[in-house]
Amino acid sequence: MLAVGIVAVPFAHADDPDELKEKERRVQRQLNSAHDALEESSATARSAYAKLNSAKVELTAAQQQLARTRGKLAAAKVRDAQMQTKLENAIAKLKLARTQLAAGRLDVLEQRKEFGRTIASLYANGDPQLLGLAGILRSGDASEITRRNAAVDMAASQEDRRYDELKAAEVLLEVNETKVEDAKDEVQLQREAAADHLDLMETLEQQAEDDAASVRRLVTARSEAATDAFQAKQADLATLRELKAEQERIKEKLREAAEKARELAEQANQDAEGGSPHGGPQSGDGYLGYPVAGAVTSPFGYRVHPIYGYYSLHDGTDFGAGCGQPLYAGASGTVISSYYQTAWGNRLIIDHGFVRGVGLATIYNHASSYTAGVGDRVERGEVIGYVGTTGWSTGCHLHFTVTSNGNPVDPLSWL
Repeated sequence: MLAVGIVAVPFAHADDPDELKEKERRVQRQLNSAHDALEESSATARSAYAKLNSAKVELTAAQQQLARTRGKLAAAKVRDAQMQTKLENAIAKLKLARTQLAAGRLDVLEQRKEFGRTIASLYANGDPQLLGLAGILRSGDASEITRRNAAVDMAASQEDRRYDELKAAEVLLEVNETKVEDAKDEVQLQREAAADHLDLMETLEQQAEDDAASVRRLVTARSEAATDAFQAKQADLATLRELKAEQERIKEKLREAAEKARELAEQANQDAEGGSPHGGPQSGDGYLGYPVAGAVTSPFGYRVHPIYGYYSLHDGTDFGAGCGQPLYAGASGTVISSYYQTAWGNRLIIDHGFVRGVGLATIYNHASSYTAGVGDRVERGEVIGYVGTTGWSTGCHLHFTVTSNGNPVDPLSWL
């Protein structure tokens, strides 16, 4: 969208509808003026600069999207490293658990063998407690009885210890088997998470590549749009230089006509309207009739060009009107020029002679066609042509210029 300066208007208080409506109308006039200001450039330039602005906006959005994607990818890479560490830790835990399980199995096997040997000895030699009891009964010596009883207790204690050691080894083996299964589950879980994350990484990498390609494409588009806009601007500026030269030519022609009219008036010792010879009216009193039935959409005055940024005079008043509406002569006069110009489109100039001390002329621009030709005498209110949108125009309207001694003045001061 082309940037056009709009003066902000504060909202009226809710209980003051008349003031609100007036400010709403003021904003609308400003919007219309901003729109009409675009007519000071060609359609090619407007299109080129619209594309350039669009390319800039799209490029900014694409660059922001690429930055977001790269940020996500960087975070994903950090997460990937963390997940890889977790997977390696889980594999290390599984390896340790399997080592401990293998050692436990060997220990249980050895304990079972030892216990088996003990059981075999029992079958071969009898229960040590019963054998000890028999020995005690056979002995008549009290000290011998005590010694033998201690030996029997020690043998029984060793048997119990071997059994307890076997049971402890078997319990530890079960624990190690559980550790291995848990470790296997954790490894599987980490591998599945890593696989899912890999899919995310691949998606983000592809998205980053696509986003980067989009940025490269938009950089090219912006560059091309900037080139087109520059070329369009140069073409417009060339046309404007030609237009300025033409305006000087027309201004000189109107000055000469005003001087002749003034000389004729002095010879006749009268003013065409009996006014002062010191300039035109300071406020509108209806000397000129309205040139078209339409509202003012862009007033006379200096303003900043909406595309190129330079400060220039909008040398007339724009009236919004539909294509085909009649254009009226503001006052009686003679058509002194009618032609087509690139910026102004179809153009017609009427010389109204020496009026109130100045040479007065009116200029009509952008018409679809004119019914009056060079040399024709027209009367106030006579239809002289029809509203159009020729030349540098964004829509059907009339750009109406009033000159005093060849210099443009505010048309509203004469209407």
